[in-house]
Order: sequence, then C-alpha cells, then structure tokens
Amino acid sequence: MSEASLFAQQERNRHRSTLLVAVFVLFFAWIGFGADYIIHLSTAGAPPTAYHHQIPFAGLAACALALGMAWFSWRRGAQQVLWSTRAWELVNAATPEEQQLVNVVEEMAIASGLPKPKIWIVPDDDPNAFATGIDERHAHLAVTQGLLATLSRDELQGVVAHEMAHIKNYDVRLMTLLAALVGVLALISDATMRFLWFGGGRGRGGSKKGGSGPLLAILLVVWIITVLLAPVVSRLLAMAVSRKREYLADATGAQFTRNPAGLADALEKIETAVAPTKSIKWGTAHLCITDPLGRRINAKQGVVANLLATHPPMAVRIARLKQMAYQYQKTGVLPDEG
Repeated sequence: MSEASLFAQQERNRHRSTLLVAVFVLFFAWIGFGADYIIHLSTAGAPPTAYHHQIPFAGLAACALALGMAWFSWRRGAQQVLWSTRAWELVNAATPEEQQLVNVVEEMAIASGLPKPKIWIVPDDDPNAFATGIDERHAHLAVTQGLLATLSRDELQGVVAHEMAHIKNYDVRLMTLLAALVGVLALISDATMRFLWFGGGRGRGGSKKGGSGPLLAILLVVWIITVLLAPVVSRLLAMAVSRKREYLADATGAQFTRNPAGLADALEKIETAVAPTKSIKWGTAHLCITDPLGRRINAKQGVVANLLATHPPMAVRIARLKQMAYQYQKTGVLPDEG
C-alpha cells in the first residue's frame, strides 16, 4: 500500500469513528426527546390538575447517558472486548509456541513501524485472532490457543501482520467502538421494551383533544420500531464495515511480511477448522480474522451476503493472496491494493 493510500485510509477511519459516535448520540437524543414529546402529547388533553409533561427529562437524560456510554466505549471498549473472550495477557512466555508468538509480534511491529501491541491469549481450541484498541499506542493483539497449535511460523507471521495492518489502518478504533456500541444498543433496546411491556399501560387515559391522537399514534409506532431495529441496524453496519476492511488488511499484511503465501496458507488452515470459536460471541465477531461463529453466509457473495456476512468469502481472500504471491515471485514486486 502506498503511503498516500495509507494516510487516506487512516483519515477515513478517524472520520468514520467520529461520525459513529455522533450518530449514536443523535439516536439517543431521538429516543429521549421523542419519548418526551410522545408523553407531552398524551398528557396535553388531561385536566388542569393532572400531570402535564413540559420539561424534557427523558431527552436530557438520554443525551447524558449516550455521551457517557460513548466515552466509556472509547476508554474501556478494548478491555471489555478482551474480558468478554476471557483472554489473558501474555507477559512472560512459558512455552516455545508463546515465545514464537512474542518474537513474531516484535518482528511485525518493526516491519509495520508500529509500537509493539499487548499480546493476549484466548482460551479456545479453534484457530482465530483479532486486534482491538483505540490507536496504535493503545493496541491489543489476541490469538487463540488453537491458532498457536495449528500454524507454522510463516503462517503465524501472516496472521499477526494482518492484525497489525488493522492497527496501522485505524480499523481497530472503528471496529472496537462498533463492538461496544452494538452491545449498548442491544441492552437499551431490551430495557426499553421491558419498560413498555410492564409500564406501557400507564397513562392511557389521556384525551385526544386538539387532534393529537393520530400524530401520537404515528410517533409512538415510529419510536418503538426505531428502538427495536437499532441493534439489528448497528449489527449490519458492523458486518458491512468488517467485510470491506478484510481485503485491505490482507494486502497490507502481505506488504509487511513480503510473503502473501504465508497468510494464504494460514487462512486455508483456519477455514478447515470445523468448530466455532466459542469464546468469541456475535458482538465481537467482526473483529476476528475469520467469522468465529462459522456461519455459511460468509462463504457466499451477493447482496444478501454483503448485508449479513461479517467477512468476505475465504476462497476469494485466499485466491487474491495467491495471485499476489505469484506476481511477487515473477516480478519481485507486490501489487498495491490500497
């Protein structure tokens, strides 16, 4: 990847991260102020002595909550991702495989021009890996125990280079934020629906004077649909972003190692693993080098796959890497995939 392409990709990911937080806050503002307005309409026709909702408590509280959650996701999102996988930090290597991993990470840090990330081991026998963090100085690289046991040194180097590419491209910031905020939206949606289920019957006695009845009904339906669909939409967004970034990370990682065949061989071994990566759940699936859930949709192409799959088809990724290896062998030059 050329330097100009790299800087452009980094800038795009910084912009997308900022936009993601802004959309997240605006969504909460709609949920809060929309609820305030719905309650205002429902109480507008009540007797003078009854409660009339005038101060937007819900909107102000929702905006404060959104800002707080966005800040928490920024500061603690990576730790939450690692905690959810039960990963433990590799500080002192205790086995030859762990020492090899440390050596490879140090080599790829030098090749990529990045600080060495913290290394984590996920207690899972399925081969997989991911990177997380907010920038190159606060990055974490995690691999499963199955990956260490399965790959050769060249293959491990390819996988580590791929994850270092995500760090260098600032993919980790965007995808870590997505992982944290997707989980938050799922919790908020669930809590809101529980409130509607148990408390929605209150306040139904409000009058429809002033013609607010149809408007109230429309707003309430739109509000409920928004709350219900938010986790689904955010999950689809995470999947779409993940698919696009994998090709770029494959190519950038090959630039670091000068050995595209190493990553191609690693992906072939990872693809043949039959069991899902049980330690990694759907909320962080888009962070991994391959879909940890083993869903068949990731092997397909087309509009549906583009919407629902977390990763591009493995066969296509492997074919691209092998083509890069062939070109490098023939010309001594790797193609610029930036």
